[in-house]
Amino acid sequence: MSKIRVLPDRVANQIAAGEVIERPAAVVKELVENALDAGATRIEVEFNHGGRSYMRIEDNGSGMSRDDALLALERHATSKIAEADDLNRLATFGFRGEALPSIASVSHFTLQTREASTDAGVEIVINGGRMVHVRDCGRPVGTRIEVSHLFNSVPARRKFLKTDTTEAAHIIHGVRLYALAFPQVAFSLIEDGRAIFRSPQCTTFEERIAGIFGKQTAEGLLTLEADEPGMKLRGLVGRPGVGRSTRHEMICFVNQRPVDSRTLNYALIESFHESLPKGRYPVAFVFFDIDPAAVDVNVHPAKREVRFRSEASVRSFVIRAILGRLREFGQAAAPVAVGNGNAGAATIGDTGRIANQPLAPQVAPSVTSSVITAIPERRVKDNAPYLQPQAPIQPPSPTAATVAPTQPAPPRSPTRAWRFLGLAHGAYALFETPAGLVLLDRRAAHERIWFERLQAQFREGQVPSQRLLLPVPVELDSIATALLLDRLEFFNGHGFEIVEFGRNFFRIESVPAWMEPTDAEPFVRDLLGALREGRLQEKNVDVARDELARLAVAKAIRLPEAAGEAELQGVLTQLFACRAPLTSPLGRPTQIELSHGELARRFQK
Repeated sequence: MSKIRVLPDRVANQIAAGEVIERPAAVVKELVENALDAGATRIEVEFNHGGRSYMRIEDNGSGMSRDDALLALERHATSKIAEADDLNRLATFGFRGEALPSIASVSHFTLQTREASTDAGVEIVINGGRMVHVRDCGRPVGTRIEVSHLFNSVPARRKFLKTDTTEAAHIIHGVRLYALAFPQVAFSLIEDGRAIFRSPQCTTFEERIAGIFGKQTAEGLLTLEADEPGMKLRGLVGRPGVGRSTRHEMICFVNQRPVDSRTLNYALIESFHESLPKGRYPVAFVFFDIDPAAVDVNVHPAKREVRFRSEASVRSFVIRAILGRLREFGQAAAPVAVGNGNAGAATIGDTGRIANQPLAPQVAPSVTSSVITAIPERRVKDNAPYLQPQAPIQPPSPTAATVAPTQPAPPRSPTRAWRFLGLAHGAYALFETPAGLVLLDRRAAHERIWFERLQAQFREGQVPSQRLLLPVPVELDSIATALLLDRLEFFNGHGFEIVEFGRNFFRIESVPAWMEPTDAEPFVRDLLGALREGRLQEKNVDVARDELARLAVAKAIRLPEAAGEAELQGVLTQLFACRAPLTSPLGRPTQIELSHGELARRFQK
């Protein structure tokens, strides 16, 4: 008896569903793409309980006849391509002919459709891959598909679904991407009987972005448009200084298809390397159009990734286009800044510190929210994360600085004090010791001290906070909203008071005492970015608190340009009282020691 057998179509469809249909959002994606391929100008999406219990996608596209509807439910049956060469010039979203049979094999599936040349439509019902009935029905021109009890025939798959809130967020995010790509199409999205958004046909991308992602996001964007033979780039990108801690707001479309392209992502990051601090990512909605023959969209089961025939030319074109737009904006903004006398506005210097240079007024708030503020004349609050000077003390012995950072030894009482010599570049304190010279990184030392101080406050549940006279509004996308709602108790238990104020809209009414109110909104976005990347582990509160403390000290430290001997001696005292005084929370050394032997070797003595 042969060991090899041909799988039944029902089993083959369920295997294909594992690649095509990962979660409810994938069902919505495939069906919305079919509606767009059918020429729809109106698409309505409805779902309940995160899509696991019910989804409906209805459009006013061309519809199908009875025979075409039945054929569409067969594997590899499609109207998009006819032969292999068609894969080299795809102009449609779908082309494999696997989505409908895969969805029907793992759900209760109802298809109603009608084309303009017929008086009656057809209704097809399939349950878990088994045909229930095919009959005529009355309906307008177009297609309506209902999917209920998703993954009931494969219960193991249901166990991998996330909470209803998370699954709903992925559906909302996906529909918004297609609504953004097709402003000429009216989209409606309904969750559990409540309208999430109804976006009418728009004439510009700016209108659609403001309607979908909020006015806060849209107001910080620059229009972009560039052409070269065979390539076109359009869309909106963030202004210099407007950045995020993650790449989730770098949204790219290739021939109106939402994709995750390494080539385009790299080009975006490279274009902003002069405009954003290291570790920050731009906000961008980029539409890249290219000859379909020059891009391969058949490299990923879910069609998320694409491959360009000439990666280098695409990357260089995108970088040139975006850099040119950013520089054009900078040249236009510079005279305005000088004319308004904003000499004290902040810009990013080469060292990552703020330099007092002119800058356009609309750029400064975003920059100061993501870098260290160093304003000597500013009166620092008593509870701000800046260490007040203390009386001179006998610092620890230099032998403590040679202990391995992973196993720091407790400081021993010194026989002779370190002698303060001065500041270098405003960032490093130089001390003479019996063993040689020590360079203390002021920022790294402050970060270590405040990191352990915040850790203690978080453990004890005693985080001092300040109530804001004017609450800070925050408008988020659907996925970030779901993350924040799920962890609102964690945020509010660590010095914040954040309240929901409408769909995808929140107000920050209190912030930790060490935080400036102007830093509240970008800091909350950074926390949500860390959640999306899995750095704030919700199951391990201690790890989450440590990561929160790291993000806090990176944001909150404000060092004056000048510092006296008494103040730096106080820093030394508090630093060597820490559990790990030799490194910052990010692993950077807080001090470097140059021994007499090292100095002699350097001077060839």
